[in-house]
Amino acid sequence: PADGSPATRMEVYDFKGDGIGLAMYNTNASIEAFAESCFQYALSKKMPLYLSTKNTILKQYDGVFLQTFARLYADKYKPMMDEQKTWYEHRLIDDMVAQALKGNGGYVWACKNYDGDVQSDIVAQGFGSLGLMTSILICPDGKTLETEAAHGTVTRHYREHQKGRETSTNSVASIFAWTRGLAHRGKLDNNTELVNWSAKLERATIQAIEKGHMTKDLALCVHGSKMERSHYETTEGFLDSVKAELETML
Repeated sequence: PADGSPATRMEVYDFKGDGIGLAMYNTNASIEAFAESCFQYALSKKMPLYLSTKNTILKQYDGVFLQTFARLYADKYKPMMDEQKTWYEHRLIDDMVAQALKGNGGYVWACKNYDGDVQSDIVAQGFGSLGLMTSILICPDGKTLETEAAHGTVTRHYREHQKGRETSTNSVASIFAWTRGLAHRGKLDNNTELVNWSAKLERATIQAIEKGHMTKDLALCVHGSKMERSHYETTEGFLDSVKAELETML
């Protein structure tokens, strides 16, 4: 160590032949910042918060996550969550995955990086489409926020568009990336008109889908192998349907 303190050495495994090892690290400050962000976001959504770990196996590494969340909840966030009639709980990752697949949502799920990367796609596809998933990055202070469509670019669809061919690209995640960003801006500026407009656009998008206006990926979820061309709209057609819904609300 740079401070001259004694080094810590421990045996990982006594290899008898060729093999491979993996090391993980984290800092208490980073884990605490993550926990703060999760609690802040749960409060903003007025939803309970669940942390999933495998602390039965990774006793020390996952144990720090468990201890940090429990401490912040007890010392800082429990009164605020009690007021909202929400709560914080820890669940083992395997139990939490099962709950997520059979449940109806309505909570914030705090995952470690790898777990979140995998489980977010399972939830998105299992309950609809990756095109419905928005990614939000929030700082521990609860003020700085970045939103984006979690699916990234849609290069294959864009290449088809460049060739003049019809596309049916799901724009829901992109719409919600904008609405969540604008709503947060409105919250910071105390601009209720902007917050309300963002909420209306989200409702218009959902209502359009509920009325049967959907892109190909969603139609496939509904109709499966029996899907026909009449079951879905083009990229532009879906946006027009959302626009029509929004205009009835404004």
